[in-house]
Amino acid sequence: MGCIRSGQEEEYRNLIKDFVKWCDLNHLQLNTSKTKELVVDFRRPRPLMDPVIIRGDCVQRVQTYKYLGVQLDDKLDWTANTDALCKKGQSRLYFLRRLASFNICNKMLQMFYQMVVASTLFYAVVCWGGSIKKRDASRLDKLVRKAGSIVGTELDSLTSVAERRALSRLLSIMENPLHPLNRIISRQRSSFSDRLLSPSCSTDRLRRSFLRHTMRLFSSTRGGKR
Repeated sequence: MGCIRSGQEEEYRNLIKDFVKWCDLNHLQLNTSKTKELVVDFRRPRPLMDPVIIRGDCVQRVQTYKYLGVQLDDKLDWTANTDALCKKGQSRLYFLRRLASFNICNKMLQMFYQMVVASTLFYAVVCWGGSIKKRDASRLDKLVRKAGSIVGTELDSLTSVAERRALSRLLSIMENPLHPLNRIISRQRSSFSDRLLSPSCSTDRLRRSFLRHTMRLFSSTRGGKR
């Protein structure tokens, strides 16, 4: 991963060369046909970029890429990831309905929901829960409400699950002095209280990023007290 600033691609190209060299030194055969390039660029219109060439082969540039089960796209708006989650969630709801048709008790249905349905819908929610579009959040909440009607109880919405897990993750980082973000978060403590002061943001995208989103949650829901 490399950052291109002011159209200067030299650092980015050097990172690729170093990676190819590292593979050679460690006797790893790099399969160029399976190597993809994902360019995240929010400018309009997007400028043309020269393709990445590795050993004479052109690396395919993609708009979406699945990494550790999460669909990343070149706009970072999480729509592609929501599409994948909704598709999986619909299939899991089918099994939940089938299970309910056998007159299984509500407790067992709730256990099945948490293990099979919720684990799919809220996978890696800490990464995307704070910056997902309202339209996409509504799609996932609709599946949660459908599951709730089957289980027979009101289930936690996407927002409540995302905020709870994100805040828990922030607290674990704050309690771990070895974590790379620990020092950054510590510098944002207010000198008058334990509240975290969220840095000013110039874009809504940055405002909804993990650190700024969780800092606001910490100060608003906990009152700055751990």
